[in-house]
Amino acid sequence: MAEALRPRRSVLYMPGANERALAKAETLPADALILDLEDAVAPDAKAEARDRVCEAAASDRYGRREVTIRINGIGTPWHDDDLRAVAAAGPAAVVVPKIDSAAAVHQVVEALEKAGAPDHTAVWAMIETPIAMLRAEEICGASERLTVLVMGTNDLAKELQAEHVPGRQPLLTGLGLSLLAARATGKVILDGVYNDIKDPEGFEAECVQGRQMGFDGKTLIHPSQIEPCNRVFAPTAEEVDRARRIIEAFEEAEAEGRGVVTVDGRMVENLHVEQARRTLALAEAIAALGTG
Repeated sequence: MAEALRPRRSVLYMPGANERALAKAETLPADALILDLEDAVAPDAKAEARDRVCEAAASDRYGRREVTIRINGIGTPWHDDDLRAVAAAGPAAVVVPKIDSAAAVHQVVEALEKAGAPDHTAVWAMIETPIAMLRAEEICGASERLTVLVMGTNDLAKELQAEHVPGRQPLLTGLGLSLLAARATGKVILDGVYNDIKDPEGFEAECVQGRQMGFDGKTLIHPSQIEPCNRVFAPTAEEVDRARRIIEAFEEAEAEGRGVVTVDGRMVENLHVEQARRTLALAEAIAALGTG
């Protein structure tokens, strides 16, 4: 399942048991939504939330936003019913928590296909444990239907017995291993959530760190986090302008048979042109999505 470049700067969790929240999501400028059946839903509300979320995902009321459903994990009492319902609803993706092996990916994919899931319903694997980080490459390579890794940083911190600190030093090894695996296998990778919605400066700093590390976007827990996340993970006007000038200079040099190209005093090579083309493609995709 080849992935076209699309914005996933801001990916917002929405509680599946909350009808008002699902309605509110129709107007929020997030690039993607995760309609949640797991942590956000009490056990006695799982079945009703499943019906509500699947109906919402199957509708067209979210426009161009990418709509996914997070199901309950393998081995829980709700997992199998969740998968069958999601297969019938056909969202953009099913988000599966606590994936820790290629075998787990195979199990999910086989169940989806047995239940008749459409080809466009991808698998997003949540990577949340030390063993998952160590197996990230095999998880990524397990299936073409798996297109996105989602970092579960809260669970990772718990498993490591680590503290949540600015800069996330205790988590960087796991984040780095997962990034390496995603890039080695051509998958998208989303950074984990930031817990303190009353700390906008800390949140934005973590967005900047995530972008600098190479993440494609970030998962969010509150609508107030969408705007800064969209801004940080989007190319700036200056970056877009420089990308255009790099491509123009390189193509002009090629046409004239010149082997050396410089822009703003810096040497331009093929890798810089590839990066510039991706910057322009992302900017165009963001404009087409219309979420800001």
